[in-house]
Amino acid sequence: MVSLYVIATPIGNLEDVTLRALRILREVDFILCEDTRVTKKLLVKYEIKTPAISYHQHSAAPKVEKIIELLKQGKNLALVTDAGTPGISDPGNKLIAELTEVSRDPSLQVIPVPGPSALTAALSISGLPTDEFLFLGFLPHKKGRQTLVKKIVASERTVVVYESCHRIVKFLQELIDNLPLRQAGGGANLNIVVCRELTKMFESVYRGTPSTVLATLQSDQNNLKGEFVIVIGK
Repeated sequence: MVSLYVIATPIGNLEDVTLRALRILREVDFILCEDTRVTKKLLVKYEIKTPAISYHQHSAAPKVEKIIELLKQGKNLALVTDAGTPGISDPGNKLIAELTEVSRDPSLQVIPVPGPSALTAALSISGLPTDEFLFLGFLPHKKGRQTLVKKIVASERTVVVYESCHRIVKFLQELIDNLPLRQAGGGANLNIVVCRELTKMFESVYRGTPSTVLATLQSDQNNLKGEFVIVIGK
């Protein structure tokens, strides 16, 4: 049997990596990286010498064929993303789908090595109901965006989305604009937790209604830097 290990890596703090992940990264023949320069920081810190191969959403077919050929040669591989769990709002799922097609080698094992995820990290500290939630990843920039925002506001389940520093203000304003008129001033029936730069030096968590959190973010330009996970509930 040959194995492809799908390994979660730190979303910021390099100490957030499991002992099992480190062992497997040392033992496999090659590591498939979204960006080898990013993964190298982790490998250098833990003195891991395993060769790294670049694989990302824009990799052409020949790169996938090379990966398939390595597996046919009996090479064990590890798949990592720049931060977090491969395949979760990440193109790693496309490679896994390609490698596990019926026409591929049935002896291939795809093995998860769980660990860090911005999604679960944010949910764990949100204080909002988590027995059932909807994860939407990054919302589309244009087509279908407003429809999704309306669904988020109307949802009875907790909703989690990712947003960039370029659109966080826009997203919070969209939430406010889609609230019922009697609640638009403060969004009293909508509670949000905005997590910025989780596990990193400037980690920040903002709690409240869309209006209060938006005001807090806009009060200091430094609040608008980094990556965001937004948890929305009632």
